[in-house]
Amino acid sequence: MNSLRSLVFNICFLVWSFLCVTLFLPTLLLPYPYVVKAAKTWSTGNLWLCRTIMKIRLNLVGYEKLPSTPVIIASKHQSAWETVVLFAFLAKPTVILKRELLWIPLFGFYIQRLGMITVARSKEQSSEDFRQFLKDAEAAVHAGHQIFIFPEGTRSQPGCPGTYRSGVGSLYTHLKIPVIPVALNSGVFWPRRGFLKKPGTLTLEFLDPIQPGLPRREFMRTLEEEIESHSNALLPQGVQKNGEK
Repeated sequence: MNSLRSLVFNICFLVWSFLCVTLFLPTLLLPYPYVVKAAKTWSTGNLWLCRTIMKIRLNLVGYEKLPSTPVIIASKHQSAWETVVLFAFLAKPTVILKRELLWIPLFGFYIQRLGMITVARSKEQSSEDFRQFLKDAEAAVHAGHQIFIFPEGTRSQPGCPGTYRSGVGSLYTHLKIPVIPVALNSGVFWPRRGFLKKPGTLTLEFLDPIQPGLPRREFMRTLEEEIESHSNALLPQGVQKNGEK
């Protein structure tokens, strides 16, 4: 059953994404709020597909902790799930993305129009790239946006911490705004690699904000401890609920 569900889901996801990318092309010529609305429609549709086809429901915890003022949202990254649904929950997000995503046909135009911040791979990043990264983030904050970043840079297996990269520490010390850690267990249901997805109740939890002013090393340690401990605490819950299906 999971094989059939996963096949149907993948087909519907690709069709839905293609329809959104093509039908919303006119929004690229309209003011920013219209492009955001298009992105939110795509993300909301992805949530519906997860719930309806894959029976992956969402338990959203701590959403009230998101303030109306700009913050840095630093999320655990286990799955493609969080990359395709995050716009459904954030008001004015500016996402830190890998630069190669700009090369995806049409999708790259949306990334640029939404004002996303793209970064080169660590080995390819110059000092000028880094200065531009901070400048772009500062401009986004001044415009009232939320900065969204995956501190690990890439997906990690549930229960296995990745390497927390320095970018989030640079944002914290430079922007001097709160950081809201995000814990999740998405990798239990939508694996990092692999075709099959599993039904169950996925939890995404917004944690207490880390206020500005900590020494950089202490901030990085606190951020990793918060995200990893809370994400690991969600794993037995995810496995149990998945097993009930």
